[in-house]
Amino acid sequence: MTHFSLAPAARQFLLALACCSSWAASAASPLALWPTVPFIRGQDLCQFQDAYGKSRNELSMDMAHRLKDLFDAGLASADAVGILLVIDGLIDKNRRLATSGLGMDVTLEASLKAAIDGFYRKINPKEKKLQFVNPAPLLDLLRDLRTEKRQGSLSLSQLSKISGFAWGTYTYSPGCRGDIMATIHVELANGSNFSFLAQGRPESVMASVGAQMFEFFQRTQFPSVVRMGAKSLTLVGAPGSPIGVAPSPVVAQSACVMSQARLPSFEEYEFLSALGDWNGGVSLDHQLWALADNHILAPDLRNPSPIRHPEDVNSTEIYYYCVK
Repeated sequence: MTHFSLAPAARQFLLALACCSSWAASAASPLALWPTVPFIRGQDLCQFQDAYGKSRNELSMDMAHRLKDLFDAGLASADAVGILLVIDGLIDKNRRLATSGLGMDVTLEASLKAAIDGFYRKINPKEKKLQFVNPAPLLDLLRDLRTEKRQGSLSLSQLSKISGFAWGTYTYSPGCRGDIMATIHVELANGSNFSFLAQGRPESVMASVGAQMFEFFQRTQFPSVVRMGAKSLTLVGAPGSPIGVAPSPVVAQSACVMSQARLPSFEEYEFLSALGDWNGGVSLDHQLWALADNHILAPDLRNPSPIRHPEDVNSTEIYYYCVK
């Protein structure tokens, strides 16, 4: 299996991408990432904890207790020391065998892509905001797979199809129970970068990272623009955050006015909720939402109308966002 060093490949990729890509970064723009996710193995925290998890005095005391147990079992001193050395040697050998080879990065890359793709199949949004794109001809990809190579280079003509790339690190986590700590870093051509971290079994840790990436990149970003009938509606968000919380609809309305925007109407709230969090809208869930003129949208109180007065719901936690 052919591998490559991340640093030279990453530098070459980003320099060429910055020079040749016409892609402009935007919160609403779909991201097309380089299909290969290279991984760097970090410090083995399991062995680090073994070596430094206890003081020298504590380690000496542990060894003395182990020797005493063997002496009590009737072993001669030379035999007892030899047995301890053999046991420690077998543990080290098993760990070397378990971590040898260069396959962990392939496992992590494949499970990350499968996790993200699984979320997309389950949610099935109209537009995929995050995907790994193979810009090379399929024949080249098949040739690489047959020779067990990974895609380590791109031609300049292919870079216009790529928004950035992802790379990762992994390390065997403290506790020595088979878990790994893994990170994914997404580097974009405009200089933006995002990082995601999880810890767990090698076969499942990327499911957590994939969930974080799906939610971050697919969820509605603010500001964004959606079409509602014949008009365009800009989702501005709340001052300081995408979704705000106010003690009353009057306070929420004032915040939107100060942002040179307004609260959504009942129809706009309903339409954006129908779009949902993954298609450019905002789900109502079971929250109370601020409406203009000191009214509240209570989606769980539909009879006779979800539009209520504040005294009908008796809550000081009113959610809102602003639109134009």
